Amino acid sequence: MAVSLKQAFEVGKYLISQRLAGRERFPLVLMLEPLFRCNLACPGCGKIQHPGEILRRNLTPEECSRAVEECGAPIVTIPGGEPLLHPQIDQIVEGLVDRGKFVYLCTNAILLEKNLDKFTPSDYFSFSVHLDGLREEHDQAVDREGVFDIAMRAIKAAKARGFRVTTNTTIFNNADPQRVREFFDFLGGLDIDGMMVSPGYSYEWAPDQEHFLQRDQTRALFREILAPYRSGEARWNFNHNPLFLDFLEGLKDYECTPWGMPSYSVLGWQKPCYLLNEGHYATWQELLDNTRWEDYGHASGNPKCRDCMVHCGYEQTAAIDAMEIANIPRVLASVITGR
Repeated sequence: MAVSLKQAFEVGKYLISQRLAGRERFPLVLMLEPLFRCNLACPGCGKIQHPGEILRRNLTPEECSRAVEECGAPIVTIPGGEPLLHPQIDQIVEGLVDRGKFVYLCTNAILLEKNLDKFTPSDYFSFSVHLDGLREEHDQAVDREGVFDIAMRAIKAAKARGFRVTTNTTIFNNADPQRVREFFDFLGGLDIDGMMVSPGYSYEWAPDQEHFLQRDQTRALFREILAPYRSGEARWNFNHNPLFLDFLEGLKDYECTPWGMPSYSVLGWQKPCYLLNEGHYATWQELLDNTRWEDYGHASGNPKCRDCMVHCGYEQTAAIDAMEIANIPRVLASVITGR
């Protein structure tokens, strides 16, 4: 597993502190969206469908820091939109790293190489490059030719400068398992610091609604994709708790923790998760206190949640499960050995 020992230790300490404090609901990762603008129009994403007046808005560095302090999550991912379009993105990242947060800046990498001078390598900071497959599949996923090659150059330039670089990949129902395995093998040759994967699930504003996965499809597809990894034939470097990969394959049955990865944007705190368009609260505490959490997750019977197995709902469930005594040796071994 590509999660660093430092991050694993800090997250473990945080989870223990929440348990000792008797908190039932707390965030593990904050999805901080400082803008919705993007330089791509990916059919599986609907962020640029927002009205023009919203697309022109940015969160300030002060607003970003305040949101992070408000919820207290130890990990912050910065998606968008495309965060590198934000004129103060370097100040946002610097402020969060100075607070001891583990920051993943999610980018399509089109602007990455020309912006590397704005950032400083750190154990607390990673570029997370969106890649949905090899050249043909990725360029089709982002609906623009040449983006894969731009991303490859940017990844190599960032690694040469000493930055941590991970990738994030969404798997849709039209994925060819053999091509996905070839893609993972290819990433292994780039010396990146880990791969993140998640099944594609219905984002209401996404133009393409035909290729999202149902739960049984997710399990079958990930079992086929990960078969060489399970058998030891492949040594792919995942930036995941191994228990989450178990869940994707149907080896574990988890319930959603929708408060575990909240989303804060120019619109406020999204209720209850970024996949649903149900409005926003002004504060984190309002989100916690006013949401009927029992109405969300697979067990709730909510049809919008029925087939979801996305990381935003289940990574924290797996992280909490990792604290069980029976699971600790395996999770620690994955940090040390990468499996």
